[in-house]
Amino acid sequence: MVMSLDFAECDHARVARDPSYDGRFFTGVRTTGIYCRPVCPVRPARSTNVQFFPSAAAAEAAGFRPCLRCRPETAPFSNAWIGSRATVERAVRLIVEEGALDEEGTSVEKLAERLGMGRRQLARLFARHLKASPSAVARTARIQRAKRLIDETDKPMVEIAVLAGFGSLRRFNAVFAEVYGRTPTEIRRGRRSSRIRHEADPVGGNKNERARRLPNRSEGIAAR
Repeated sequence: MVMSLDFAECDHARVARDPSYDGRFFTGVRTTGIYCRPVCPVRPARSTNVQFFPSAAAAEAAGFRPCLRCRPETAPFSNAWIGSRATVERAVRLIVEEGALDEEGTSVEKLAERLGMGRRQLARLFARHLKASPSAVARTARIQRAKRLIDETDKPMVEIAVLAGFGSLRRFNAVFAEVYGRTPTEIRRGRRSSRIRHEADPVGGNKNERARRLPNRSEGIAAR
């Protein structure tokens, strides 16, 4: 994503350290020969000493060196940033679609190994891109699977717990209640009650009640 490099807009963004502009342009400081991200923690240089570039490559081609404080190579939309986002997306697919953290003996460490990195590095990437840990993502995926099964099937709760990736029915019940504030059985009971009411009276009220609400034709004729 490249923005039009309006000097005043860029200058205001880098002085304010506006994170919404991070990765959209880079600031070259003539007095130091260094280029930075808009969010660089270093004290902003004078406006008369800076120029702006649409990419890190452009700044380097102009003879500027990357800042070691704000690390332009990790800015949004940089190659490194895109690569790390792709890694997170692959990890999420493994967690959600393959249950990579559901089976007995699985762990975040083993997931990280599959992705060619260490556990801490994977945790940092999840924190940066998802603001959640791999374990939290896995828990949410299990709950979502279970909720779909409760809503869309009549499978017993024990089977749902297994299919959703929970190690035990007790654990399933506890986590589900923590997330939804109700047990899986209560959720299903409410769904069934709603369905029964709808089937009994898709337009509101059962047949007897509707009959009582309709005018008596004979009484109407007599009245005329």
